[in-house]
Amino acid sequence: MLKAILFDMDGVIVNTEPLHHKSFYNMFDDINIDVPESLYASFTGQSTKAICEILIDRYELPLGSETLVDLKRHHFKYLFENDLELDLLPGVLDLIKDYYKNGLTLVLASSASMENINNIFERFDLNKYFVAKLSGADLKASKPHPEIFEKAAEASGYNRHECLVIEDSTNGIKAAKDEGIFCVGYDSLHSRDQDYSLADLVVSDFKDIAYSSIIEQFTAELQEK
Repeated sequence: MLKAILFDMDGVIVNTEPLHHKSFYNMFDDINIDVPESLYASFTGQSTKAICEILIDRYELPLGSETLVDLKRHHFKYLFENDLELDLLPGVLDLIKDYYKNGLTLVLASSASMENINNIFERFDLNKYFVAKLSGADLKASKPHPEIFEKAAEASGYNRHECLVIEDSTNGIKAAKDEGIFCVGYDSLHSRDQDYSLADLVVSDFKDIAYSSIIEQFTAELQEK
């Protein structure tokens, strides 16, 4: 039976991707590297540190990952504080309230830094709905490694077969499935070049996974197995 929902944040709860995109490309300009959009798209769902380590290796940069991380986060902090259009994705607050009201345990499992997670949760008053928040930046491995969802399931107090992940990225979906967790792929207007083929269910409107609907679909999936 479904007991817990493990939410990704960027691209699922809030659309910070435009801010991340601007921040990364400002950082790329700072260090004089040309990163094609196709390569950037492959980073979706990974932590900033993991992305910076890939860049250092690929471009043979004489810099430490923390230097790149600090540059990127400096740009992001400025944009976060000055971009007035930043908002929750349509329908996600209603979905969170729906799950919470019906007794599901909510955990955040995001690749974002804990500082960014806390900023988002305070800005939109989300802390009261979630029992735990996990940052991939604090873990040994980044998505697509399944560690974050292993930890998130543990934080929920339930086993992975009682959990459901909501993800919008190729890397996040792979991480969830490698941990053996039912995964909903959220294909929004903001998603770009992501592969949802591993997801158990793909939706583009949160109304399609309201509590009453997802309970039926989750139970049917378990019965088939």
